[in-house]
Amino acid sequence: MTPVATLRKIEKKFAVQDLISDGDLSASDLDLLFDLAESMKTSPRSYARSLEGRQLALIFEKPSLRTRVAFEAGMTSLGGHAIYLDHSKPRLGEREAIKDIARNLERWVDGIAARTFSHGAVVELAENASIPVINALTDFAHPCQAIADYFTLKEKFGTLSGLKVAFIGDGNNMCHSLMMAGAKLGARVHVATPPGFEPKAAVVAEAKAAAEAAGGEVRIFRNPEEAVSGAQAVYTDVWASMGQEFAAHLRAQVFAPYRVTAQLMDAAGPEALFMHCLPAHRGQEATDEVVDSVRSIVFDQAENRLHTHKALLVLLLKNGRN
Repeated sequence: MTPVATLRKIEKKFAVQDLISDGDLSASDLDLLFDLAESMKTSPRSYARSLEGRQLALIFEKPSLRTRVAFEAGMTSLGGHAIYLDHSKPRLGEREAIKDIARNLERWVDGIAARTFSHGAVVELAENASIPVINALTDFAHPCQAIADYFTLKEKFGTLSGLKVAFIGDGNNMCHSLMMAGAKLGARVHVATPPGFEPKAAVVAEAKAAAEAAGGEVRIFRNPEEAVSGAQAVYTDVWASMGQEFAAHLRAQVFAPYRVTAQLMDAAGPEALFMHCLPAHRGQEATDEVVDSVRSIVFDQAENRLHTHKALLVLLLKNGRN
């Protein structure tokens, strides 16, 4: 199928207006995103004018390398333009009401991607803007990263149904997104965390229900070796997320037994690949030996942020909500 035919087919079936959490996407939506991302990765020039004349506002309260560059480069390569708004000081809602920001931006641009501390800030933007809003990371979820991660795994293994993904570490926003998206795709997601650092119970319950319907599985463990046994992918993230730096020393002690080492990768099995959303605190959540090994696909994940972000931007911004 030609790129033009692929895009027309997918546009008709993709009904999502905003991406606030992984719960907004069905398995069918994710498959459509993957199909378009694959086509864009293979034939990028065929989509060079897909968002010609379109504008994306990037509202960022937190530092960023992959998310910002992927969105900015993605918009440029699609013929559009991204406008970066630094909200590290003041944060959203401190200088001006969030609903007023949304109502201003909808008059000027075609979409908003927001990277915030509070998940509620992105929700409020979406509730008050008549243009698509994308969660570019909040304290609750990181759906754009999870989309890129499962797209990467599909490239590596050909299928996601029954694929075992083990997440080791803090039950944080990344953990939430991997569980929710993986469950819908029929993957088997095993999570190992220290006591008191589990993912939110409501997210676990939602993910388990979705997994049951899709033939997948979501399980929570204490023992990392037990969680990774037989896994095709071993995933970890920083122990102290942005905004938790004050607790980094304490967390380093609590999470030390959850460090991903060569021994833990061996416990997973010979085909297991190592994943990390980056940035990595080398020597903490994972050793250099693992991050730089031939089993590591962290930079494949990073590259695929561009292709999956482009697919998401086209599907949301090409028609929009105006």
